[in-house]
Amino acid sequence: MEDFTVCACDDTMTPFTIHPYGPHAVLLEWNDTGASIVDAPLRFTEWARSNATLSDLAEEIVPGARTVLVVHRPGAGDDVRRAAQAFDPTAPTPRNGRRHEIAVDYDGEDLAAVAAMVGCSIDDVVEMHSSATYRVAFCGFAPGFGYLTGLDARLHVPRRATPRTKVPAGSVAVASEYTAVYPRSSPGGWHLLGTTVTTMWDVDRTPPSLLQPGDTVRFIVTGIRRNATAVKEVR
Repeated sequence: MEDFTVCACDDTMTPFTIHPYGPHAVLLEWNDTGASIVDAPLRFTEWARSNATLSDLAEEIVPGARTVLVVHRPGAGDDVRRAAQAFDPTAPTPRNGRRHEIAVDYDGEDLAAVAAMVGCSIDDVVEMHSSATYRVAFCGFAPGFGYLTGLDARLHVPRRATPRTKVPAGSVAVASEYTAVYPRSSPGGWHLLGTTVTTMWDVDRTPPSLLQPGDTVRFIVTGIRRNATAVKEVR
C-alpha cells in the first residue's frame, strides 16, 4: 500500500497522511504541526474505537502527539485506509475515559522560575495549573507517562535548556502545551511545579498505567511552597 493523503473536504478539517507501517499496521500522520491539532489524534482514536468498521478491523489503536498507529488484521490495510477517510474532526466524538483527581503539593524546584518566566506570582501559577481539566492525549516516554492537554496557554513554556539527569518519581511538570506526572525517577527536561504520592505505574494493577488516552485529570492543591523551607497547607 502506498502513502495516501486524506485531504480536508473544507477548510475546517485537518488532513493526514496514511503510511504503511509493516505488514499489519498503518500510521496516520497529521500534516499540520500547529496547536490546532493537539487533540486531533486522540479524537480520531475515540472515533475509531466507536466505528463499527474500524473497531472490527483494528487490533490496537495507539495515539501519539501527531500520529495514530492502527494495528490491523492481516490483509486489512486497504480497508483501514478507506474507513479512515470517513473521519470528520469537526464532529463530536464519544468520551468514555475515566476521571482522576491527583493531589499535588506545589513544591517543585521550578515553581518560582516558571512564575518569573510568565510574569505572575507563584499563587497565580498554582491557580492556573490546578483550575484546568486535562485530557490524556497519549502516553509515551516512560511506562505510565501521560501527556495531558488543556494547560493554560500562559503556562506554555519551553523545555529547560539543560535537562536534569534525575527527576524524582511523582514530579508534576510542564513543558510546551503539556503537563504530566513523572511515573518514576528518570532524566527529564520539563519544569517541575510540584509532587504527588499518587502511583502512576503499578505492574500489579490492570492496566498498570493509571492514565489512559481519553481520561480526564484534575490536580487538587494540598500545599504550596513559597520558599525553600516551608510548605503552606491549604487543606
